[in-house]
Amino acid sequence: MAELEAGATKGPQRPRPLSPHLQIYKMSLTFVMSGFHRVTGFVLYFGILLLAWWLIAAASGPNAYANFEWFMGSLIGRLMLLGYTWGLIHHSLGGIRHLIWDTSRGLEHAERELLALATIVGSISLTLVVWVIGYLAMGGPR
Repeated sequence: MAELEAGATKGPQRPRPLSPHLQIYKMSLTFVMSGFHRVTGFVLYFGILLLAWWLIAAASGPNAYANFEWFMGSLIGRLMLLGYTWGLIHHSLGGIRHLIWDTSRGLEHAERELLALATIVGSISLTLVVWVIGYLAMGGPR
């Protein structure tokens, strides 16, 4: 026991096995979608800060809310809201895709690719629909 604590090793040293790396995998749509799912999770994490800012500004009074409203009306604010909207919808559709897989459906190669493509097309389409409805509900251009 004292020998092991002093830095001696037990048995001969063997080279550690290498795990598969990105060069080994064939780039497929489901592979890319796995990365997007992680990225949208990250986007949602920081998008909650926008929601918290909105609630705090609303509770803090008209001046704080006016500052929030000004920022969200700027180009950067609108791009952040667009990204948050897309991230929320895309992550939700990715969750539905995983739920379908949990029922042992859609696991064949062609079905996996179709579900991945449906997630991309669906998230972009639904984001545009939400923004058009929001634009029309706000009364058009200001």
